Order: sequence, then structure tokens, then C-alpha cells
Amino acid sequence: MELSHSLLLNEEACNQLGDVQKAEFIFEWLRYLEKLLLATSRNDVREKQKTLVEQLLSLLNSSPGPPTRKLLAKNLAIIYSIGDTFSVYETIDKCNDLIRSKDDSPSYLPTKLAAVVCLGSLYKKLGRILGNTFADTVGNILKAMKSAESQGRYEIMLSLQNILNGLGAAATPCHRDVYKAARSCLTDRSMAVRCAAAKCLLELQNEAIFMWSTDLDSVTTLCFKSFEGSNYDVRIAVSKLLGTILAKAIISKPPGSAASRQSIRRISLEEVLELLGTGFLRGSSGFLRASGDMLKGTSSVSRDVRVGVTQAYVVFISTLGGVWLEKNFAVFLSHLLSLVSQLHPKATQTQVDAVCCRRCVSFILRATIGGLLGEKAQIAAAKEICQAIWKLKKVADAVLSDGNLETRLSSTDVAANQHMLVCALQELGNLIYNLGTTAAPLFQDSCTGLLDSVISVIPHPSNCVRLAAAWCLHCIAVALPSYLTPLLDRCLERLTVLKSSPEAVTGFSFAVAALLGAVKHCPLGIPHGKGKIIMTLAEDLLCSAAQNSRLSAQRTQAGWLLIAALMTLGPAVVTHHLARVLLLWKCVFPASPKDLETERNRGDSFTWQVTLEGRAGALSAIKSFVSHCGDLLTGEVIQHLLLPLPCAVDLLTQLSSILKTYGSPLKTPSIVYRQRLYELLILLPPETYQGNFCTILKELTADLTAPDIQVAASSCLLPPLCHQDDLLILSPLLQETDHKFIEEQLLLGNGVACGSLEYDPYSIYEDIEGDSVPKPLPPTLSVISSASKLFGVVCAHVEDAQRLLILEQLLNSIKHTKGVRQQVVQLHVVSSISNFLKYLAGSKGSLSPEEIRRVVLTLVMGALESTNPLLRCTAAEAWARLAQVVDDGVFTAGLAQVSFEKLKSARDVVTRTGYSLALGSLYRYLGGISSSQHLNSCIGILYTLSQDSTSPDVQTWALHSLSLIIDSAGALYYVHVEPTLSLIILLLLNVPPTHAEVHQSLGRCLNALITMLGPELQGNNTSVSMLRTSCLLGCAVMQDNPGCLVQAQAISCLQQLHMFAPRHVNLSSLVNSLCVNLCSPYLLLRRAVLACLRQLVQREAAEVSEHAVVLAKDSREELTPDANIKEMGLEGALLTLLDKETDQRLCQDIKETLNHMLTSMAVEKLSFWLKLCKDVLAASADFTGVTCVDAVQEEEGDRGDDASVLTTRSNEKSHPFTNPRWATRVFAAECVCRIIKQCENANRAHFDIALAQEMKKRDSRNDFLVLHLADLIRMAFMAATDHSDQLRLSGLETLLVVIRQFAAIPEPEFPGHVILEQYQANVGAALRPAFTSDTPPDVTAKACQVCSAWIASGVVSDLNDLRRVHQLLVSSLTKIQAGKEALSHLYNESASTMEILAVLKAWAEVYIIAVQRHKNHKQISKPTTCLEGLLELVYTDLGTLSKLWLAALQDFALLTLPSEFASQLPDEGGAFYTAETSENAKLHYHNSWALILHAAALWLTGTGFAVAEPDEGTANLSRPVTPTSMCQDSSSKATVKSPEDVYTDRFHLILGISVEFLCSLRSDATMESITACLHALQALLDVPWPRSKIGSDQDLGIELLNVLHRVILTRESPSIQLASLEVVRQIICAAQEHVKEKRRSAEVDDGAAEKETLPEFGEGKDTGGLVPGKSLVFATLELCVCILVRQLPELNPELTGSSGVKVTKPQLLSEDGSRLVSAALVILSELPTVCSPEGSISVLPTILYLTIGVLRETAVKLPGGQLSSTVAASLQALKGILSSPMARAEKSHTAWTDLLRSALTTILDCWDPVDGAHQELDEVSLLTAITVFILSTTPEVTTIPCLQKRCIEKFKATLETKDPMVQIKTYQLLHSIFQYPNPTVSYPYIYSLASSVVEKLQEIDKRKPEDTTELQIFQEGIKVLETLVTVAEEQYRSQLVACLLPILISFLLDENALGSATSAMRNLHDFALQNLMQIGPQYSSVFKNVMTSTPSLKARLEAAIKGNHESVKVKLPSSKHTVNPGKNSSIQLKTNFL
Repeated sequence: MELSHSLLLNEEACNQLGDVQKAEFIFEWLRYLEKLLLATSRNDVREKQKTLVEQLLSLLNSSPGPPTRKLLAKNLAIIYSIGDTFSVYETIDKCNDLIRSKDDSPSYLPTKLAAVVCLGSLYKKLGRILGNTFADTVGNILKAMKSAESQGRYEIMLSLQNILNGLGAAATPCHRDVYKAARSCLTDRSMAVRCAAAKCLLELQNEAIFMWSTDLDSVTTLCFKSFEGSNYDVRIAVSKLLGTILAKAIISKPPGSAASRQSIRRISLEEVLELLGTGFLRGSSGFLRASGDMLKGTSSVSRDVRVGVTQAYVVFISTLGGVWLEKNFAVFLSHLLSLVSQLHPKATQTQVDAVCCRRCVSFILRATIGGLLGEKAQIAAAKEICQAIWKLKKVADAVLSDGNLETRLSSTDVAANQHMLVCALQELGNLIYNLGTTAAPLFQDSCTGLLDSVISVIPHPSNCVRLAAAWCLHCIAVALPSYLTPLLDRCLERLTVLKSSPEAVTGFSFAVAALLGAVKHCPLGIPHGKGKIIMTLAEDLLCSAAQNSRLSAQRTQAGWLLIAALMTLGPAVVTHHLARVLLLWKCVFPASPKDLETERNRGDSFTWQVTLEGRAGALSAIKSFVSHCGDLLTGEVIQHLLLPLPCAVDLLTQLSSILKTYGSPLKTPSIVYRQRLYELLILLPPETYQGNFCTILKELTADLTAPDIQVAASSCLLPPLCHQDDLLILSPLLQETDHKFIEEQLLLGNGVACGSLEYDPYSIYEDIEGDSVPKPLPPTLSVISSASKLFGVVCAHVEDAQRLLILEQLLNSIKHTKGVRQQVVQLHVVSSISNFLKYLAGSKGSLSPEEIRRVVLTLVMGALESTNPLLRCTAAEAWARLAQVVDDGVFTAGLAQVSFEKLKSARDVVTRTGYSLALGSLYRYLGGISSSQHLNSCIGILYTLSQDSTSPDVQTWALHSLSLIIDSAGALYYVHVEPTLSLIILLLLNVPPTHAEVHQSLGRCLNALITMLGPELQGNNTSVSMLRTSCLLGCAVMQDNPGCLVQAQAISCLQQLHMFAPRHVNLSSLVNSLCVNLCSPYLLLRRAVLACLRQLVQREAAEVSEHAVVLAKDSREELTPDANIKEMGLEGALLTLLDKETDQRLCQDIKETLNHMLTSMAVEKLSFWLKLCKDVLAASADFTGVTCVDAVQEEEGDRGDDASVLTTRSNEKSHPFTNPRWATRVFAAECVCRIIKQCENANRAHFDIALAQEMKKRDSRNDFLVLHLADLIRMAFMAATDHSDQLRLSGLETLLVVIRQFAAIPEPEFPGHVILEQYQANVGAALRPAFTSDTPPDVTAKACQVCSAWIASGVVSDLNDLRRVHQLLVSSLTKIQAGKEALSHLYNESASTMEILAVLKAWAEVYIIAVQRHKNHKQISKPTTCLEGLLELVYTDLGTLSKLWLAALQDFALLTLPSEFASQLPDEGGAFYTAETSENAKLHYHNSWALILHAAALWLTGTGFAVAEPDEGTANLSRPVTPTSMCQDSSSKATVKSPEDVYTDRFHLILGISVEFLCSLRSDATMESITACLHALQALLDVPWPRSKIGSDQDLGIELLNVLHRVILTRESPSIQLASLEVVRQIICAAQEHVKEKRRSAEVDDGAAEKETLPEFGEGKDTGGLVPGKSLVFATLELCVCILVRQLPELNPELTGSSGVKVTKPQLLSEDGSRLVSAALVILSELPTVCSPEGSISVLPTILYLTIGVLRETAVKLPGGQLSSTVAASLQALKGILSSPMARAEKSHTAWTDLLRSALTTILDCWDPVDGAHQELDEVSLLTAITVFILSTTPEVTTIPCLQKRCIEKFKATLETKDPMVQIKTYQLLHSIFQYPNPTVSYPYIYSLASSVVEKLQEIDKRKPEDTTELQIFQEGIKVLETLVTVAEEQYRSQLVACLLPILISFLLDENALGSATSAMRNLHDFALQNLMQIGPQYSSVFKNVMTSTPSLKARLEAAIKGNHESVKVKLPSSKHTVNPGKNSSIQLKTNFL
């Protein structure tokens, strides 16, 4: 292939190849040439032009395939457009000659076609340059067309389209000729030709004015004709043509010349609509055709014409645009409704026709109003529809009020306008459904009277209108949940009042059922009590049905419908009414067969009608119960359900005889009864009705083979039974399209009705996808569907003998019928068999006896040879299931053999397609093909079939089958990859483009191959790269195919390739094709595009985005106008698409694609993304724009400069987004939150304004989030104040995120202020609307969260400013104080629970923050400021709040009880929830309890458990209105509790909730909850009273410790672990207090008694044993060890291998780790005091081991001789342990002494290198530890000689070290040891070390100190000597002073030296002088002696003093070290005195 990459064709290489490779080689060269020519300079092209043209023309003669000829033509045109054009005429002549050629042989056809394509391409590219030749060319082509076959006609039409495109107006002379030719092609028998003709005419109408003026009528009629017998592609193409021409007829201005202006008259909108209407109502037929049709009894308009015209309407309106539609909506609406009015009785003469017409009208309305109008315009449209409903209602009223009963009943007018009403109501419902809460203004506008208009038509005489009105109410309720309850009340009230009107009873019962169906879509629900009202009403209706025969049927239906709909509310509601429902169910059927018999003999036609209606209703209600309340289906309930079932089945058997007796009125009721019973049985477990299997099977068989079924509805029955993949080869109608809503009716065939609501009113409450009306099929069809499903279930459960009998019976029934009837029966039987096999496979059943297999096989084989392709598909799936069920290799091989034989012998298309698919499906469920021999046979046959060019169908099915085989064979297929790939490429290059279905199958094969090869495609060896090139080539051919579904296949193949071999896929060309198809009219293509995009952006979002923009800038016409990539980038285009798209799956893909792009690019392209979101949010077509700007501007003050953007924006028309829907705006708001989250993980400058501004100055391209803060606030504000509730929630969430992220950022211009402060007015304004009375609870709850976050953030420092937001919370508090009763009754009780708890949680957060700040301020002891004020703000409401908090906690505690205690819960619920809604309420309590708990604990500790309120004992703990309270018994005794009891209750409440939560932490427990819970425990244990409770109850303490241990084990977060340790410390503190208290009271009690008899208090008692699980100390030790070992694994002797000291390098822990270790050590050091003396001996070794272990493992040398925080903590802990009273207690003294000595030895051992390895332990840390031992223990620990000696050695060694910091520390430690009061301890050290200290100091004299550290060493040394002087005995003191003085004097300087001394010497001098002056007076006698004995010293001293005096005079006494002159003089006197 590489050889093909050259400018000229490498003919030598090409000729060596075989045919297939040659074709491939040429195609690859042409592809390469196209790219190369565009990149080559003009001169280079001119040089080679002649040769190139020759080569291309020679290819023209070599029969090129369709893709090759297209590329060849393209390249020729490019060469002439770049190079010289003089030889172009020759080329054109050559092509014309080829076309004129008389050779008609098939082999010459490709050359002719290629010549046609070349001409089109040349004229398109070169246009008017070729102007003078075009007449001949066009003439020649048109002449050729007369004799051309379909492929020729197809290519000629496309070529003419290109010629017209290139020449533009210059082609006018030929317009008429082309028009004539295209007319004939528009009704061609080949669908592809029709499409091509439509494209040609679409091009023609650009210039040919006559098409949309004089010939408009004939063009329209022609299009109608073209729709007849059309397929989907034709309908799309022709409707586009028709719609465009009609739109043009309205818009276009006629040309300028006066003469022509007169001849063309303007065409009015009414005339155009009239034309379209004619097509819709009368089709394409003239008078004669129509009458002929009517004689035959068929409908006058074929469905495909009607569907085509429907699509044309949509194109027509879409072309005119949304603005036009807004202006002309009234005219358009009345025209559309008139299509189904009484003016055209033909359109609606049968119900089937009426349903189909209504669908079409609904589709037009949905596509235009829903697709083109913005929200504001949609609201106007809804008003217009409302007016139409009022008008129609008046007409109906006028007829009904006519007094004459005869005329009233016979009047057809009522029925006549029913369809108009249905369409209007359904569209109104859809409109409001999609508007959501933005539709609220519609309902507030009293003059529209929307609700009244809908409710007024509910009692309409026509059933379908009543249902449509009910459905409209359903939509309103889903869109605006606040209307759900009022509507329900209103309908129930009307139903009760109008109980005697049959229409009202059915109408309002429909409405109630529809509203109940809406409840599950409204999270806030309806009040629980409504269930009871509805149940009572239903019972009443059922009981009163018999009273009035005129109402019997209606009341019965209404009663059961209400019960069935009630079931959808779920178990929580139904459980209260279940007993009554079961009773009614039991009563509706006779108790025994005997009763049934009497009933049968007694009834008449009417009673049977009512009875069947009632029983069918009861069956529906039970079915609804089973499917919606599965949780209530206990054994007992199932028993009750089963009681009437046998009777119901008996009635089934008698229906036929009843029908015979009473005739046709019972026909429909009996079918409905059957269907309901079947549906219920399918849902119930089969074993429950085992006894009735035989009866049921008989009935089912009769139904499936019934003689009276005329219509075959294969398209309803079969698609679910086919495999989804196989449906792709069938009619495209079965695939997903945008027009599926109307296209469905074409599948069904003319006699079958589409689904519609009136066929089954019970579906009105069922769940359906999307916003469309439920579309149940007519009962005759749905009963077959249910019967075949039930057959599958029952047949799988009966005995083999019976199964065989039934199957043979079915087989015979097919044999014994003929013609159409046979097809129908076969269809039913095969669908039942399929269901049976599917069920068997699903339930792992088996099909053992041979006979049964044989019968099933015969049935399936019969279906495989059926003419109905759907049936063949179903049979192939059944074939695969049969192989799966039998699961026997021999049998499977047998099946394969049957297929082979059939395929070898058969010549007809049907058999070949059926068996080829059967062959492909065979291994689908068997885990793949395992035999290579079998695989070879399959491939051989399928290869042959797939090359059968006489039948595209056979090719399609065979290739599809091949793709299935590739999937099944997996790796086994590898050897066949190359031949298969060659076959695929060969066919792709040769199959005509008109056979799109073959190309689609080829695409599936290629996809399967790519998947099979997988990552191997990345390889570099020749064979793999050949395969890869072929795959890419195949994709390229498919991308060029005109069929959209083939392009979709190409894209998914490239997507697979990109997944496995990304480097080899050309991203820019792939992105190019994706962008071009982004707005394709084909849904499947759009889906493929987005699925591919989603995958691409996960890996390379930036590249994809750049390619898209470059492409948009380069291309001129390729991109659809919808996707404005040039201005908004791909991201903006996707957002626009998201706004317009209705397909849910596609929207999901768009969102995911945008999310991936945002994740990878938002930080780099920050401004771009924020602008996108801002444009979407600001473009709200709503009324928020104006208010928002005013608010922002007045509040922003100076910063208002960019607020002006908004005001100007709203006036400009060039807004990038026009009126985006609320859902898109919600997505944009979510994107803003995601952008903030992305920035969080990026540069910290995003959240630091000073840094951001500085970096922006450095490089203006830098962009940071904090610089966009004003925009973020504005976006949050716009969203939070919108009309849409969802958007308000998103806006508040955004505001919350902004507050949390930006609250702490300081404002650099105003120190002491934060950056958010200037936006406080905006925040207030955004929150205020959420607290109005009509706001839904969920919005208020969210707003409370934002309020508390805002107050807690500390942004606002001024109390008065805070009050605005605080006031909102106060108002909510007032509202909830009123109690359950006063809260809104619009929603379920759990909604008010949510609101109450949100308010309490918000207050709790504010209170917690206020208390914390108050504490911090106390510590800093600043003057009180706003924060004190914050506490004051809360204080006023604290009394109320505390009660509410405690009540909420009590509720939470009750709700978290396990289910076995359910009986103990209060019947009426809790303070804030009702018993019935407790399940829903749990969730809300789970979300808010933690902060409330913390706040309640803080409040309790604030009151210190000390103040009892005067009325504390009475029930005022929870609110007055609530019956439950913590202070009252559940019994009625109002005993007054003592304060102690009240405290105990509260204490246990908080403790209980905390322990319950912490001991079973779920994975979804939030950090917030855990932290709050631990903080609550801390607060609780901060005060003495709760501590005494814990201290005195040891089990409680242990349980708490165990729970905390578990928290520490399961949660890694350091903050949680630290908080847990704090609680542990408090528990130990409580235990200490308790032990102290007991000891103290024991001593007091015993008084004079002997000390020995005192009992031992503390753990370990007399024995010292600590029992795990019973010991507080043991539990604490476990927990501390867990923390320490996790941070320092070396502490665990098991890990380190020995219990001895192990050599490891000391390590420095992280800050968090250090904090945890320090906290654990503090706890450890406290433990001995909790024990008895004996107990302390047990724990001491562990504690010492751990403490010294930490010291050893973390003693790292730090600069400046500092101690690491963990070392400091371990030393502190050591000190605590050593000074413990237990060390001195009699009973434990000796043991402690031994243990402490060992500990000291361990520390000393740390020094000595073990195994010769030198440890880098910090000597200072160890020395300090030794010193702590020396100073803190009893003397006998450290004074034993061996230890003492070692300690002294360590000090000696460190005195000798070189490290100055170590020396300084050593001196300091010695200083403290020398001062130790007990001489036995200090003297040995003094004796051993004093002399070395003196020596050291004397050395300093010799080497002068040079820096401050040396100076410090000296100063510390002197301090040590001075200490010695003070502690020395009197007789030795003088000697020591005599040592000290010379050293001090030696440092003095005289006045000359003083001036030149270094600062260190100078400081030394000052220090010595100061000390001398102190020592002189103290030891004057010694001083005198020394001075007299050594005159030199005296002289030096005097000189120094004198010098000092001088310098004092010179300098100001500011120097730190100058000595007070007063002191100087006193010393001088003394000196003189000497």
C-alpha cells in the first residue's frame, strides 16, 4: 500500500496485483491523491497534469466501482481547478462519448456510470467556466436516462444535482428539462432513485422560480405521489423538498422585473396550509382512485403518504423558523386541529384512522413547538392552546345543553370535535411537562384559566377526551409538584359531588388515577392521608355500583381503577389498606364453581358486561399490587390472593359459551378480561396456580389459534422476541429514529391500529419512558401478546406428555389453515414457542424427550421459511435458544447440518436468508464456536451467499450472519481474517450505493473483525499493518457512502480502531466527519457520532477541540448551520445540541462528553468555559434577566463595570444561545461547580487573589478562577432566582460551593477584610426568594444550608449586615415552631420533616461556629467583637432551639431502632415525623442529625447540666404540640422528673446516638457526620457531671473506647483519629476523677482506722490482673498501641522480629503523625493513676516500652538542638509516669523501682551501637531523657552505682563533643541536676563533672569566642559553676568562688581593647562584669582575698570597670548589655574599700 502513496499512479506495482488488491491499490492511491493535490503547488500539478489526466481517464474505462468512481471524479475536478483548464473540454467530450456508447452489457455499465459521475463533479467544481458546454452535456445525460436502469437513473440524478449546483443561475435554459426528468424519477420504483431525484429537485428550486410559484400545485401533488409506497429515506428526502419549496413560496420576494412580477402572484399561508392539508386528508389520489379505494373498503389515504406529509409540515415550519412560528402560531394551530375535525370525517371515520391522524398532528405540534420555540414562546403557545380548548368546550356544551334528548344523543358534533380536543390536550400536557416549574406563570395568570379549561373537559362525553384531559393533568402535576395535591383534592371533590353523572365518574376517576401515577415522579410526594380518602371513595363507588344500572359499569370501572392506581404509591401507603383490598378482591368472584354456575344461568347481557368489567378491574388492581408492592407479598398475602384464582380461571373457560349466548356486546369485555387474567398470571409465581395449568393451556391454545383473528400484527408481537442485533437487518422502521412516534404506524399495516390511551385506561397510571402518552395496543393485539408470554411460562411447567400434546396441537392448527389465516396462526404459534424457549433457557430448564424436540424443530423450521422477515428473525433466535436449552453437541451439529443442506439446495431468497441467519445465530448462547471444521463450512457457505449480487437481501442476511459467526468464533477465526477482509473490501468497492442495507451488513462484519483482532492491531509487522490498512480503507469507503446508517457504521468502526490502535487513526479527518454529522437528521448517526466523541475526549480532549475549530474555520459549507463551532468551539456546539436534542441516550452522551472535556480542559481554557456557562445562564428567555442586573448593579458599586455586559446582552440579537431550556441551564450551573472543583486540584493561585493578580501581570495569558469571582457570583445569583425549581437548587448549590471555596481569601486592598464581603448584598438577594411561603421545601432546605454556610464562613463582620441573612433563618424557625399541623399540606409529611430538619441543622451549624469562635476569642482574650455578637444572635432563640434539637434527636434515636422494636415506637410518630411516613423521613434525619447532635451537646455543656428549668419536669422538652417528649413516660402518668433524671436522659440520648452511629459506620457515612459526632462527645465530656457518669460506669467507658478503637481502625483521616483520641483522653480523665473521689471518700470514712485496711481503688484491685473486655486500661492500651504502631511500625516486636532493641534509623513523622503520636503518649502517661498499685505494675512495662520506643524511633537530630515534637511528647509522658504517686506507694514501690531502672538501662543502651552499627540518634534527646529520670524518680532508682556511673559517662562524653549545640544543652541539663535538692543524687555528678566544666571554661580564655554559640556555651558553663557555688557546703564555697573569679576576670577588656573588640568578645565582657558585680557583694570576704593575693586580677578588673564607665558615657545607655551605672558606683566603693 505504501507504493500507492505517490502523485502519479505506480502502474508497474499496480499491474502485479490480483483483482481485489488492484481495486484496493487504486482506491488507496485516489484517496492519497485527493489529499496530496490540495497540498501541492499549482506549478507541480501543471507539470504532471497531462499524465495524471490520462491515468485517471484510463481508470474510467476499467469499470471502477461506486466509491472509486466518486473519488476519481473528485480528483479530476480538483486537478482542473488547480491546474490548467484547456484540456477539460476534451475530458468532457470523452465522458459524453462514453455515455452515448451503445454498449449495454453489464460489464460496461460501471464505465458509463463513472462518466456520469465525472461530469457532475467537473461542473460542480468548475461551474460557469464550462458554461458553454452544459446544454449538450445535460441533453446527453437526459437522453441516456431514458434507457438507463435504476443505478443509472440514480447516478444521473445526483450528477444533475451537482451540475445545477456548479452552474447556479446559468443553467436556467435547462431547468424545465431537468424538472421533467426529475418528476418521473420522483415516483420511480427504486427508492434510491426517488431520494436522488428529491435531492436534484431541492437543488433545482434554488434557481427555478417556477417550482414554488406557477408549478407549486403540481410539485406538491408530485411529492404526495412520491410518498406512496415510500421508505423512510424517501420520506426524509421528499418531505425536505416539499417543506422547503412551500416555505420558499411564502418567504420569497419575486424577482425585480415588472413583467415577471405580474405573472407571479404571492401565495398566502392559508393556501400553502390548504395544499398540505389536502395531502394529509386525501393523499395523492385523484377522484377516481379514491372512489375505487372506497369500494374496496380500504381507507382513502395510505399511511405512508400521511406520514410523509406530516414530516413535510415539520420541515416547512422549521425552515420558516421559530420567530415566524411565534407570529403565526394561532393560524397554524387552528389549521392543524382542523385536520382531525368534523370538517373532514374521512380522516377520522374509523377509530384506527382517527388514532393515526391524531398521532401525526401531535407529532407536528411536538416537533415544532417543542423543537423551535424558547420557553417564553412556549408559554404563549400554551395560552393559545388553552383558548382553543375553551372554544371546543363551548361547542360541546352547546350541543349537550340542547333540551331535546333525541337530538342530544344522536348528535355527532360532540364526537366530531373529540379528536381536536385530544390533540390539544396532549400537546398542552407535553408542553407543560417539558417546561417544568418554569411554566408557573401560566397558572398564575387568571385570564388564561388553564386548570379550569382542562378540568372542564374531564366530564366530556367522549372517552378519549376524558383520558387526554386526565393525562394532561398528570403532566401538569409532574411539571409542577405543588399543584399535585390541590388537583387531586379538586378531582376527588368533583368525583364525590358528581357521582350520579356517568361521564364525570369515569372522567374524574381517570384524572385521579393519572395524578396518582404522577406521585412517583414528584419526590416531595402527597400527604399520606390522601390514600385513605381515595380508598374509601373507591369502596363507596364499588358498593353503590349496583344501585343505579345507568351508572353500574362506570362506577365499577372507576372503583377498581382508583384502587389499581393507589397501588403505585408503594408499600408504605398500601399496607394500611391491604386488608380492605383483599376483601374486595375476594368478594368480586363467586366462592365456588357452583355459585359460578348459578350466576351464569341468572345473568343477562348487561349484568355480564358489568361483571366482566368489574372482574377485569379487580385483576388489574391485583396486578398493580403485585408489581408495585412486592415487599408486601408475604406467604399469607399470597394465600389470600390465590383464593379467587381458580374461579377466575373457571370463568375463562366459560367465556366462549357466554359469548355465544349474549352476542357481540360482550366481545370486548371478554377479551379484556382474558388479557387482565393472563397479565396477572405472568406476574405471579407459576407454582401458585399449578392446579389450573391444564385449563389455562387449553384456553391459551384456543386464543392463539382462534378462527376469528384476521390481522397479523407481527410488528407488535415479534420485535421483543428477536435479538436486538438481528433487528438491524430488517426494515429501518424497527430502528430508533426521530420520527418513530409516527413511523410506528407504518409497521403495523393498514388494518391495525396504533397504540392509544383509550384502548386501555388502566395504563394511565403506569410508568412510561419520556414525556409521551402511554400507547397501549388494542385489546385484540395485546391479549395475543400476553397469551404467548403466559404460554411460555405455563408450557415450561407442565409434564412432558402434556407438553407434547399441546405442541402437536399447535403444529396441526398451522397445517389445517390456509392463506392469510395460516400466516396469522403461524405468527402466534412461533411467538409462543419463542417465549417458551426463552423462558426455559432463563430458568435453566431442559427439553429432554426426542419427540418434543422434533415438534419444536418442525415449528421453528416452518417459520425460518416464512415470507415474513420478522418471523424469520424470531425463528432464528428460537433456533439459537433451542440449541441452548437442549445443550447437546450432537443435537447442535445436527441443527447446523440441517442449515447447510437447506442452504446448498435452496434457490429462493426466503429460505436462503432464513437459514443463513439461523446458522449465524446457532452458537449465540453456547459460549462460541469450538470446532474449526464447522467454522470452515459456515464461512464457505456464507462467502458464497454474500457474493450473490442478484439478491441484495441474501447478501445482507449472509453478511450479517458472518458478523455473528466472527463474534462467536473469537480467536478461532484468526486464520480467516485476511480472506474475510478481502471479501469485505471487494464488496464495499463494488456493491452499488443504492443497496445501503448490504453496506450496513458489511460495516457490521468489519466491526466484528476489528473487535476480534483487538489490541493486535497495534502491531508493526507486515501482515498486521496490511490488515490495519484494509480496515482503514473499508472505513473510508463507508464514510463516503451517501447512506447515513452506513456512515454511522463507519464511525463506530473507526471508534473501535481508535480504541485498539489510536496512533493509526487520523484524528483530524475523524473529527471532521464527526462534526459534519453532529446535527444529522438520522438519530442513529448522531448517536454514533456522540458515542465516538465521548470515547475520543476521554483520551485527547484538547486535540479534538482544536481539530474541530480549525475545521470550522477552514470549511465553507460542510458544517450544518445548527452547530456553530466557529464561534463557540465544539463545546458550545455540543451545548446547543444538548438544548435541542430530545433523545435521552444522546443527551446523556453529550453530557458525558462535555464533562470529560471540562475535566481535562477547564483549567487551561478557564475564561472560555466560564463564558459558555455564563452565556447559557444569562440567556434565560425569562424574566429574571432584568431584576438580576438591577440587583447586581446597585450592589456592586465600583465593581459594576462588567455588570453592564448583562444589560447590553439582553438587547442584542446575536446571542450565542437562543433561549436555552431550563435543563440546559441546570447543566451549565452544574458545570460551574465542576470547574471550581477542577481548579481546586490545580494551581493555588486560583484561590489567592494577590498571587493571581501578580501572575496575571507577569503573563497576561495566565487566568485564574478568583479573578472571575464576580461572574461566579452572578451566575449563581441568576440560577438561584430563576423560575425553574431545579435551576434554583443548582444555583444555590453553586453559591454554596463559591462561599466554601472563597470565604477565607483576604482582600489585598483592604487588609482585615475578605474578598467575598463586597458581594453580601447579592448573596442576600439570591437567598431571600427561597424563603417565601410558596417555595417548595427542598429549595428552602437548600437555602438554609447556604444561609448557615454564609453566616459560619465569617465573611461578614458587621452584625447589622449579618442580620439580613440571620433574619431569614429566624423566619424559618418561627414557621416550624408552629408544629406539624401548621405546615403546608401540599406535599407529603416527610417534606415538612425535611424542611424542619434543614432549618434546625442550619441553626446548629451557626451555633457551633459561634461557640467555637467565642472559645477562641476567650483564649486570645481580644475585646468582644461581632463574633460575640454572633453568639448573642443565637442566644435569643437558644431556648426554643435546644428543645427542638433534643426533640429531633429523640426522633432520630427512635427511627434508628432495629426493626424488631418497631412495636415500641409511638403510634402517632415523633416530634417531626408521622408514623406512616417514617421510612421517607429516615433519610432526612440521616442527613442532618450529626450537626444537631453536636449543637445539642454544646448547649448541654453550656448549661453545664447544672440549671434545671422550673418546669423541666413537664412535657416541654419537645415542642408543646408534640405528644412525645423525653421527659414523659409513654404512659399517661405525668410524673415530674427530677433534674438529675432529665440530665441522665439527655446524657444517654446523646451518648446512645453517638455510640450507635460510631459502632456501625457504614461506608457512606460522611466525614462531616463522624467529626460532628466525635466533637459532640468531646463537648459532653468537657464538663464534670457527664464525666462522673462515665467514670462511675466502667462498662460504658469500655464500650466507648472499643467503639473509638474501631473508628480509628476504619477511618484513615488524621482529623478523625485526633478527635477520637481527644475523647479517649477525656474518658481516662473521667476515670481518674472517679478513682480520686473514691479514695478521698474512703479516707474520710475510715478516719482514724488503720491505713492498711483501706480497700484498693483503681483497676487491677489487689491482684493487678487486667481482664480484656472488662478493663478500661486494657482497652485504652489497645487503642494507643494501634495508633503508635500504625505511625511507627518498628514499635511492634512481632514485626521487628525480637523484643529487644532493633537498629533502625530514627525518622521524623509528618505533622499529622506527630500530633497523633503525641496525643497517644499523653493518654498513656495518665494510665497508671487509673490503676491500683498492683494494676499499675501490670501496665507499667508496656507504657514504658511504648514511650521509650517513640523516643528511640523519632530522636532525629534537628538544627539548633531542638527536640522533635514526638520526642518532646515522649519526654513529657516519661516525666508524668516517673512522678506518678504509684512509684512511691508502698505496695508498688519496689516493683516500680526495678522497672524504672530497666527503662533507664534501655535508654542508656540506645547510645551504645548494637552490632557495631552506628545509630544517628540525637544525643540531646537521650541526655534529656536521662535527666528526666534523675530528677523525677525516687533516688534509689538512679543512685545504684552501675547506672549512675553510666549516666555520668554519658555526660562526660557529651561535654567533649565538638557540636556546640550539644554542649549548650549538656550544660543546661547539668545545671538542673546540680540544683537537685537531694545530695545523694546530685553530689556524685558534681564530683565527677565539676572539674571538667572548670577546665572547659579555662580553655575559653585561650581561644576567644568567635560567634554567639560559643558565647552561649561559656554563659551556660558559668551558670553551672555559679550553681555549684550556691549548692556547695560552706567550707568548700570559698575555693569554688576562687576558681570562678579568675575565669570571669579573664574575660574583661580594658578600655582600649573594648573599642576594637568583636561583638562576641564585647558581649562576653559585659556578661562577666555583670556576674562579678553580683558575686562581689555576695561572697565579699573571698572576693577580697582573691583580689589581694593576685594584683594582676585586681588591676584588670579596675581597668575594665573604668573602660566600661567611659564607654557608657560615650554611648547612649540603649545597649542591652550596658550595666546600670548605680550598680557600678556601689562596686567601685567596695573596690576602693579593698
